[in-house]
Amino acid sequence: MHSDNVIVLKGSDGGPWYRSLRNGDRFPMATAPELESTVALDQFIAPLSDGFDGMVGSSTAFRGVLDQIRIVAPTDSTVLIEGETGTGKELIAHSIHMLSRRRGRPFVKLNCAAIPLGLLESELFGHEKGAFTGAVSQKIGRFEAANGGTLFLDEIGDIPLELQAKLLRVLQEQEFERLGSTHTHRVNVRVVAATNQDLVALVAEKQFRMDLYYRLNVFPVAVPPLRHRLEDIPMLVAHFAHSYAERMAKQIEMIPSDSMEALVRYPWPGNIRELQNIIERAVILTQEDVLRLPALPSIAAGVERTSHPGGSGARSHPERAAREQLGGGWCARCGRSAGRKADHLDQ
Repeated sequence: MHSDNVIVLKGSDGGPWYRSLRNGDRFPMATAPELESTVALDQFIAPLSDGFDGMVGSSTAFRGVLDQIRIVAPTDSTVLIEGETGTGKELIAHSIHMLSRRRGRPFVKLNCAAIPLGLLESELFGHEKGAFTGAVSQKIGRFEAANGGTLFLDEIGDIPLELQAKLLRVLQEQEFERLGSTHTHRVNVRVVAATNQDLVALVAEKQFRMDLYYRLNVFPVAVPPLRHRLEDIPMLVAHFAHSYAERMAKQIEMIPSDSMEALVRYPWPGNIRELQNIIERAVILTQEDVLRLPALPSIAAGVERTSHPGGSGARSHPERAAREQLGGGWCARCGRSAGRKADHLDQ
């Protein structure tokens, strides 16, 4: 039974009694079952900023990323987005496009790690009919498709060395030839690249061209992992819970306080993508108005945990801020604090 589903009444003996709002049952406080402490998801919902493509958060680290996006978006400079897998690098790239003068033009994306080596050059630059076995028709590449707009190259560190020189030429000269053609095509494309690899280390290992790295690294944007954005977790939970509940025609308003605290304390090796998947699974499992969290995976080995200056008993500033958000939960239906037991409710 949940604190937003009971009210407290005075009994005939003057003592407090509970009455269930679900079925009308009455019982004295002394025999009342343990009530679950819950917090309302609505209190964590924040308005989305125009142009930021559904990006959610208010932490210092997150606001720093938004500030960098605002600064670089109006320019045509190349941007290199660096961050772990699942941190939202594609959302950042799209936000840069939407806040730029090119927002009415194409936003074209290519995951360089998902295309086989033999086809990547054709995907980037296109080919003519008969350029290679299987080229039965002419095809334009991603650079031509993005002409006038923005080309997002994800996993840029996976581009093979033999293609890096040709990519460098396009970045510098804005011109290229299709496979099987000697005709030079000129384009006007802004490139935003992203990687979860250490490109400096790849340069040192001669797996990535130094000149290409410097050409891409005009304006770097470092995306913090979710474990460094603990204050944003309740907002992300509420955002995903409401989104999936709406898709599944469910009404989910609350989450147990201990479940939210568990989400804040988990290190999230898969970052926002992992959190999103966990909340989607939770919404599928939930059959009432209180979000039921599935068991979280065991903490992955090698994942950096949030530092706790001053010993194991001290909490970091992000975790303190996140926990403080959980102390004053309000029931969306009854307008009362849902983060405490029901025995504080008035008649």
